[in-house]
Amino acid sequence: MSSYTLGIDYGTNSVRAVVFSCENGEEIGAQVFNYPSGDEGVLVDPKDDNLARQHPGDYIEGLAVAVTGAIQAARASDGFSPDRVIGIGVDTTASTPMPVNEKNEPLGVLPDWKDNLAAQAWLWKDHTSADEAARITGTAREHRPHYLAKCGEVYSSEWFWSKVWHCLNTSPDVFDAAHSWVELADFIPAVLTGKTRPEDMRRGVCAAGHKALYAEDWNGLPDKQFLGLLDPKLASLRDRLYEKAYDLSESAGGLCSEWAERLGLPEGIPVAIGAIDAHFGAVGAGVREGVLVKILGTSACDITVAALERQLPDIPGIAGIVNGSVLPGFYGIEAGQAAVGDIFNWFVKHVCRGDGSLHESLTAEAEKQKPGESGLLALDWNNGNRNVLIDPNLTGLLAGQTLHTTQADIYRALIEGTAFGARAIIERLREYDVPIERIVCCGGIAEKNPMLMQIYADVTNCTMQVARSGQAPALGSAISAAVAAGKANGGYDDFVSAQDAMTGVQDTEYQPDPANLEVYNKLYSLYRIVHDGFGGVSQSVDVSGIMKELLEIKRAQRGGEG
Repeated sequence: MSSYTLGIDYGTNSVRAVVFSCENGEEIGAQVFNYPSGDEGVLVDPKDDNLARQHPGDYIEGLAVAVTGAIQAARASDGFSPDRVIGIGVDTTASTPMPVNEKNEPLGVLPDWKDNLAAQAWLWKDHTSADEAARITGTAREHRPHYLAKCGEVYSSEWFWSKVWHCLNTSPDVFDAAHSWVELADFIPAVLTGKTRPEDMRRGVCAAGHKALYAEDWNGLPDKQFLGLLDPKLASLRDRLYEKAYDLSESAGGLCSEWAERLGLPEGIPVAIGAIDAHFGAVGAGVREGVLVKILGTSACDITVAALERQLPDIPGIAGIVNGSVLPGFYGIEAGQAAVGDIFNWFVKHVCRGDGSLHESLTAEAEKQKPGESGLLALDWNNGNRNVLIDPNLTGLLAGQTLHTTQADIYRALIEGTAFGARAIIERLREYDVPIERIVCCGGIAEKNPMLMQIYADVTNCTMQVARSGQAPALGSAISAAVAAGKANGGYDDFVSAQDAMTGVQDTEYQPDPANLEVYNKLYSLYRIVHDGFGGVSQSVDVSGIMKELLEIKRAQRGGEG
């Protein structure tokens, strides 16, 4: 008798539910629900480009619609029936915290708060709390430097405490009305398991460790004395959060009767601990020691693991090193770029005023170019720099434009800029002895853009593989559900066995081209000069030769012309 698990993947614009076979990871049914609120699901403020919120009601509606739709689609598969679903896993964007009342109801769904942006879910890419992040960093450097050592030495405006503190500073009525704050990754498992008090929820170490400064080394969340140095109300909030966060060896609980009936699934099946989408994407792509998984989407996340016995050093500029955040028994290591696909979409939609088809035509034109032929160099900081500088106040840059620069020139340069940013992260990880033997990519970009994948291979001098599943985060969630169910119930007793059976890579892979690598090494050296100068790494950077060197590379690639 075949068994199945359900992976629920909450993204930036939609939620996707997918039914997978536990036998081989085959996708047998899926349904997508696009969030109806705001601009493609994101609540924005025309007065503040840094604001990005979401309506919590969209999450609940999407949960019901996506799951029932996926189950209905799976019915077309021979041998499937809902009573063979043995577990549910959930991944979400993060840090996406939301204020809740004592009944674990998001304030944003309540009549008194439904129109208040501060009462909604604070989406991962909300950067309104940059000042608070800087103050947290400064306070920690003086009083708790070990807090920063595990998150690259800088606390981010994308993370939990920055956002909660910004709410307190700018919307104190919302902060005072909130009994607690919960991450989306913890909220959905709580809904499915019928937890109606924040105190009863099982919080995941993934979001807690990478976004909220949680570590067992210092007994959980930041201590009240430290939080009191920021604001006494943050210290008081700590008592209404949680003392313990759990890794994926634990379960969030069993599916409650209300949601079992609503979804048409067996009551009591395990709901796995929730985790961040990129981290479960790494699980679904087969992450293990020596494998770096790149999740390429609107942003990019780089995830790998290292055995606990390695006694891994702290790595400056890397977003997080957390025990058990990806796989139990390993350090989970997270880095990434704040914008990748978002940069390409910005250029196509807002600069070129085009639609999705323009991506294809620009790609086809840019594909004909040699590396460096455009004479352009781009910094990939249009949404700030997540790693290795961790500075949301940095912006994008394009150098080398002339009166002959085309849209395709710029489009390719933007792709190359994100590849240079990816190389900077890889070099930092290797500098601190993190093993990287191969790279597996997942996400829509990896599936749809061979030109980008080849550029990444050439820039990084790494073979690029593509995960077999096009729904790696949902598959990772489903794998966690299969492990939570256990072998006796049709699942697996450990992640190694589950990944061996349910994951793989596609036959197509992208090998570095030595000739292209030679040119990209020259361009990358220029990128690092600009990177270090504008990024504040060095105060004595000389950029006076950048434009002339770009022109020399351009002429060489054009055979002495241009």
